[in-house]
Amino acid sequence: MVRKLLEVLLVNLGMKLADPKIDALIDKKMVNMNFYPTCPNPDLTVGVGRHSDMGTITVLLQDGIGGLYVKIEEDMRFGKKGEWVEIPPTPGALVINVGDMLQVLSNKRYKSAEHRVRTTNTTSRVSIPIFTIPKLTEKIAPLPHLVEKDGIAHYREFMFADYMKNFFGNAHEGKKSLDFAKNVDSS
Repeated sequence: MVRKLLEVLLVNLGMKLADPKIDALIDKKMVNMNFYPTCPNPDLTVGVGRHSDMGTITVLLQDGIGGLYVKIEEDMRFGKKGEWVEIPPTPGALVINVGDMLQVLSNKRYKSAEHRVRTTNTTSRVSIPIFTIPKLTEKIAPLPHLVEKDGIAHYREFMFADYMKNFFGNAHEGKKSLDFAKNVDSS
C-alpha cells in the first residue's frame, strides 16, 4: 500500500517511476505501538510533542479515542495558520502523513505534517504508526526537474543517515529538523 501511495505521489510530481528508487525511499519499515495512559490533567501533559516524521510516508492506525492534532500551515476553510486541528478517528480509516523526505524530494510541493498527541482524562489511548524510511545510504535531494521548474532548490543533497542522526540528536521543535537539509541559497 505504501509503495502504491508513493508511486501516485511521485507520478503527480512528474517523476518517471524506477523501482530501485522507490524501494530505496521506503527501504525500512518501523512499527511503533504507542500507549498513552489516562491523565488527570491532560493540559499539563504531552503525549508526544510537536514534530514531523523524518521518513517518507507514515501510516497511522488510530484507536477510537482521538488526540492526534495537526498544525495548519496555510489558511484553510477549517482553520487559520498556526492553529492546531484535531484529526478525529474514523473507524476503518488510516491516517497517512507525508514525511520530511517527501517534502525534500518534492522541493516543498508536499509538506510534512507537523503534529502532536494529547492525552485525555477519561481513557487510555493507543496508536500504531508504521514509519517508512529510506536506505541509510540513500542520497536525498529535490527532484531535478522540479528544481529546474522552480528555479531554486529549497534543500541541499544529503545522505539519509546524516539526516536521521541529526533528527535523533536534537530536540524536536516542530519541523526544525528540516533546517538540516535547507539550501543556504533558498529563502
